Amino acid sequence: MKKRQLLLSLSAALSLGLYTHTLSAQDYKKLHQEAILIDTHNDVLISVMEGLDISKDLRGKTHSDLVRFKEGGVDAQFFSVWSDETGTFKYANQQIDSLEAIVKRHPDKLMMAYNAQDIRRAAQQGKMAALIGVEGGHMIESDIKKLEQLHQRGARYLTLTWNNSTPWATSAMDESSGKLKDSQKGLTELGRQIVRRMNKLGMMVDVSHVGEKTFWDVIETTKKPVLVSHSCVHDINPVFRNLTDEQIKAVAKNGGVIHLNFFSGFLDPQFVARINAFQDAHKSETDSLKAKGWKNDAIMDYLAESYPEDVQHLRPPLSLLLAHLDHIVKLVGVDHVGLGSDFDGITSSPQQLDGVQDFPVITKELLARGYSEADIKKILGENFLRVFKANAG
Repeated sequence: MKKRQLLLSLSAALSLGLYTHTLSAQDYKKLHQEAILIDTHNDVLISVMEGLDISKDLRGKTHSDLVRFKEGGVDAQFFSVWSDETGTFKYANQQIDSLEAIVKRHPDKLMMAYNAQDIRRAAQQGKMAALIGVEGGHMIESDIKKLEQLHQRGARYLTLTWNNSTPWATSAMDESSGKLKDSQKGLTELGRQIVRRMNKLGMMVDVSHVGEKTFWDVIETTKKPVLVSHSCVHDINPVFRNLTDEQIKAVAKNGGVIHLNFFSGFLDPQFVARINAFQDAHKSETDSLKAKGWKNDAIMDYLAESYPEDVQHLRPPLSLLLAHLDHIVKLVGVDHVGLGSDFDGITSSPQQLDGVQDFPVITKELLARGYSEADIKKILGENFLRVFKANAG
């Protein structure tokens, strides 16, 4: 499987010159309910494909279920259609079948959405809009007709690569590996044709996961605003999946939007060191479990259950997620940032963000940092709706 689940203070806000007024808890909750909250990336469909039922209480098993989506005030969720490099067009369609079946079973809670108007309509009806994003261009099997068929089924973005490259686009992981020559990086002519076809279809080009050369080729090729569905800031944490300041500026110039990933390892430059120290501290226990045939995921789950306080301290503070957001806002303005949690596709999230039920704490902390109500509504969903509409037009 892919990956599994394992505040700023008032004085700090003042030091940034952002704090303007204090709102009560009721005020932030009211604002959160008024806003349209759109999360552009959630991987819970993988758990569904493994047999879990998201209409049940899945606390402790997943980051997401229908009750917690409602608790978190999520108005629109892009469900990621994902597989590793072995995934096929057929498997992508099976995941879409599963999502459609869930929506059909819960018409009082969910509705499929295919455009910005559908999202607003679902919110007015008190339902969560369910949308489809395909994560990994390998699932179109280098066939533009299959891209078109996924669009016909409702897919409204395609992440051009996952960690693996396709024959027509190179990934961030591969480009940063040092194994590729410069001539092997970026979009091929087929890749450019795919981007142009997506523009005509009204299907957003998602540049999360793509290599830097692929990114710049996309910016050169696309006629529509791009989507970054789940990535963070390289200047704060220089990992291969994060965007440099030059890339952030290019997204803004293009009119696109960057949705922040909640994964601790993308947010926090010290996270890997803390994980390594934790593993070293429990090396004898880990070695014993490995000798018994335990797999790494099972070992980490066991350690997390055995040492919950230690694991809690491995997670970065919520303020670090907001630091990534602040960085983008200061660099290019508030119109180019949103939220793409990657819940149920990540092993660790910041403290206070244990699942989809916890989105309101972000609204609370944005208020504490002095963001206006109008700007918070942009961050939570209006920025995305602008890009969605621009791609459809």
